[in-house]
Amino acid sequence: MLRVFLFLATNIGIMAMISIIFKLLGLDGVLDKNGVDLNLNALLVMSAVIGMSGSIFSLFISKWMAKRSMGVELIEQPSTEDEYWLYQTVEKLAQKAGIDMPEVGYFHNDSPNAFATGWNKNNALVAVSTGLLQTMTADEVEAVLAHEICHVSNGDMVTLALVQGVVNTFVVFFSRIIGHVVDRVILKNESGHGIGYFVASMAAQMVLGVLASIITMWFSRWREYHADAGAAKLSSPESMIAALRSLQGNKPEALPEDMAALGIAGFQGLFSTHPPLEDRIQALVEGRHL
Repeated sequence: MLRVFLFLATNIGIMAMISIIFKLLGLDGVLDKNGVDLNLNALLVMSAVIGMSGSIFSLFISKWMAKRSMGVELIEQPSTEDEYWLYQTVEKLAQKAGIDMPEVGYFHNDSPNAFATGWNKNNALVAVSTGLLQTMTADEVEAVLAHEICHVSNGDMVTLALVQGVVNTFVVFFSRIIGHVVDRVILKNESGHGIGYFVASMAAQMVLGVLASIITMWFSRWREYHADAGAAKLSSPESMIAALRSLQGNKPEALPEDMAALGIAGFQGLFSTHPPLEDRIQALVEGRHL
């Protein structure tokens, strides 16, 4: 919770700084002279409420959604040798990482994958696919589990949700400003919100949303390197490298869109949630992020 409070405090500080900058630049006066009757401070607060509330709500229901969307079967009372091993391995890694024991489960999918989620590092879920258990050695599976435990202990789910909330805030904020300027200055609408406001706001929100996604996905890729490095410490660099090479050979399917950032691997590119596997392997070989 401390991470959430610190992050929110930082964002409130950013909003306050932006408000001060607007005052110093006289932006309110410029807008008034052009007939744009817009309260920037009120708009900034409204944008923060819209932008942050959705991300925080998604974070709080993330574990419940993951269970439902992936069909996760929780291991509450291990009944097979594999379940005992999986449960005990997660328990051992959680103790090493200094977090409470997360819920442990698996989902039926032939593709090797795993994910961790939850709003709190002491109230998380770690799940693996049956394909992962079937295609990897015990050391490789342990390294993957260590990677997911590091996401939990690093608070990555919380931070990613808050980063998304911040960029959402500014997407809403600037798209509404653009809509008002188009409506009042270009189309000369003097009262209410005309069609120009709604069309321009929607168009601006789409364009700014794409740019915001680039920022969010960059952060998601960055955290993967650090989770790999943490996993190398909890298990071993050799096991983590072997696990990533196994993923290269088995080409895991990406998780559903709302789960993509949580998995051990995903599609690559500017809008990808994960770096290329070869880059992650090279980072471990070179000892980067360790």
